[in-house]
Amino acid sequence: MSSITILKDKCVGCKICANTCPFGAIEIENKKAIIKDNCTLCGSCINVCKFNAIELKKDTVTNVDISSYTGIFVFAEHKNGIIEDVVFELLGKAKELSNDLNTKVSAIILGENLDKSCKDLIAYGADIVYCIDNPEFANYSDEKYSLAISKLIEDNKPEIVLLGATSYGRSLAPRIASKLNTGLTADCTILEIDSKEKLLQQTRPAFGGNLMATIVCPNHRPQMATVRPKIMKALEPDYCRKGKIINCNNFDLPKSKTKVIDICQFKNESLNIEDAEIIVAVGRGIGDSNNMKLVEELAHLLNAQIGASRAAVDEGIVDYSHQIGQTGKTVSPKFYFALGISGAIQHTAGISSSDIIIAINKDPDAPIFKIANYGLVGTIEDLLPKIIKNLKEKSL
Repeated sequence: MSSITILKDKCVGCKICANTCPFGAIEIENKKAIIKDNCTLCGSCINVCKFNAIELKKDTVTNVDISSYTGIFVFAEHKNGIIEDVVFELLGKAKELSNDLNTKVSAIILGENLDKSCKDLIAYGADIVYCIDNPEFANYSDEKYSLAISKLIEDNKPEIVLLGATSYGRSLAPRIASKLNTGLTADCTILEIDSKEKLLQQTRPAFGGNLMATIVCPNHRPQMATVRPKIMKALEPDYCRKGKIINCNNFDLPKSKTKVIDICQFKNESLNIEDAEIIVAVGRGIGDSNNMKLVEELAHLLNAQIGASRAAVDEGIVDYSHQIGQTGKTVSPKFYFALGISGAIQHTAGISSSDIIIAINKDPDAPIFKIANYGLVGTIEDLLPKIIKNLKEKSL
């Protein structure tokens, strides 16, 4: 691992490096500089040291024959025999990327009784399906799944591997990346191919959502990314498509350290907010918590689900299960009402696929108005009663 080292015999404790460090990662103790854990290896201290007392030790980079890697792999997550929608969304994006790279799209699926699932994957865009149909993989296991998928990737050398940013994917992806000694970009919102270098450009919100960062992995393969549900668009299924199914059951895996005793599923009586066609979402600008009664009445009239920004959840206005955005759920309703939501990047990342966004905010310069199809400037307590009255009069 790369690191910055202080050469004690040369350091005189002049404090120039400490004063220069933009992250406050250097302290002076007993007239010697000390590098703290929050060092980012930016190197600014090295350039200002007059005594050459600071040096950067870089990792030895293992050369990878990038030309030997080709194709795009998508991990096909499924539960109870039903493939997650995000898999079909990733296959749609993978087909788009494959056109830029002139390569094929493959899906990896593990589990039991997978004949129908394999056909579904081909219908949604997979050219090849690597199928591990084995009772050993009937129940999801980080340990088993990561070992099997890593082996498939090592044997077939895809240049890109995509997984859904689900609870399973977020746990599985870093394990695989670590085993393969490659990079991973989590929670991507945009995936594109650089026309010149043919690298996968992976874009995601960074620094608390205050900016969008585009990340590339030029020296290692495969290029790995996770993508949140509802971000990409799935293709229309074509069950006349022809594809190849490769059964991969000859795995000599080490004995598992974990054993699934039982799986307990909780019944959720309410509609999953991710599937809602109409969402009424609130932010910190909702004002008095009593205004939630107006929000609930509006949601009832529209047969809508209630969502929230992280700020509203942090304020205790709404429960976390309603949170939408980079740190919550991603949605794509037909109508999205943003009430008192400023429109920070981390929130808009979760609603960008909405058909129509209607925003109400008292700040005319709120960022939410930049992406809203319709906007009303005013307070919740002034505008919501009028909207509710109008809806009741029209018997909606």
